[in-house]
Amino acid sequence: MLTQSATLIIMASIQKDRFNVLKKIEALDPSSDFREIYRLMTTLEFPWDMNQALSFALFRTYAVPSIGSLLAHTGEMLQRVQKRYDDTVVVLDAILENGPTDGEGLAALRRMNQMHNSYNISNGDMLYVLSTFVVTPIRWMDDYGWRPMSENEKIAAANYYADLGRRMGIREIPESWIEFTNFLDKYEEENFALDAGGVKVAESTLELFTTFPPNHLLPKSLVYQMSYALMDEPLLRAFGFPAPNAYFKKLVQSGLKLRGKVVRQLPPRKTPKWPREMPQVRSYPKGYKIEEIGTFPNG
Repeated sequence: MLTQSATLIIMASIQKDRFNVLKKIEALDPSSDFREIYRLMTTLEFPWDMNQALSFALFRTYAVPSIGSLLAHTGEMLQRVQKRYDDTVVVLDAILENGPTDGEGLAALRRMNQMHNSYNISNGDMLYVLSTFVVTPIRWMDDYGWRPMSENEKIAAANYYADLGRRMGIREIPESWIEFTNFLDKYEEENFALDAGGVKVAESTLELFTTFPPNHLLPKSLVYQMSYALMDEPLLRAFGFPAPNAYFKKLVQSGLKLRGKVVRQLPPRKTPKWPREMPQVRSYPKGYKIEEIGTFPNG
C-alpha cells in the first residue's frame, strides 16, 4: 500500500508530464504547423471533448432553416442518421490524419466537395458551418475541458479550417478565430429560426445520441434533458425545445466541469485516439473505402 508521501510524489510526476503535449504545441508555429497542432489537440489533448464539441457544432447548424430544411429534404438525417454521422466523422478524420493534398486525405476532400456541390448551398451557410467547427470547441474547452485552449491552439484551429474552407471553395473566410467568432454570433442572431425541417433533423440527432455509449444505459428522456441542459437559449428557441430545470442544468454542467478536473489529474495520452475510433462510430465494422463514403444524389 502506497504511503501518503509516495502518492504525492506520483501525483506530482503525473502533473509534471500532464502538459508535455501542450509544450510541444506551444513550440510549433500555428501559421505553418496548424495541421500538426490540430492533430495533437484532437487525438491527444482533447479527444473526447473535441468529439463532443464538434457533434454539438453540427447540431447547431440545424437551427438555420436553410440548412435544417435541406437536411430534412434529403431524408438522410432522418432515415440513415447513424450512417450520416459516421460518414462525417470518417471523411473529416481522413483529412485530419493525412492532410488534404494526398492519398486518402485528398480523396476525402474530393468526396466531401462532391456531396456539397450536389446541392445549392449558399456561401453564407457553408461559412457558418465552418465557423461552428472553429468556435464551438473553443467555447466547450472554456466551459468543460480539463484546460482551456491556448492562444496557439485557437490560432491553429482557425488556420486549419480556413485552409480547409478554401479547398472547399468557400469565400470571404475570416482571418482569425476572433473573426470566426464574431461571424458565427452575427449569423446565428440573424438566421436562427424555428423550422419544421430543422426540428425533425434535431430530434432525429438527439434520438441517435441516446444510443451512444454510455448514454444507451440511461433512460432516453434523461439523455434528452441532459442535452437540453447543454444548449443555450437561442438554440432551444430555434428548435422549440423546453427550457431545462435550472437546478438540473446546473447539475449537468457541474458534472462535466468535474470530469474536466478529474481528467486534469490523469497522465497525458501517449497514443492518438482518432475520431473514427470512438465507440459511437458503428457503420463500418468491416472497414470502408473513402471513395464510397457518403451520398451520391446525382449518381
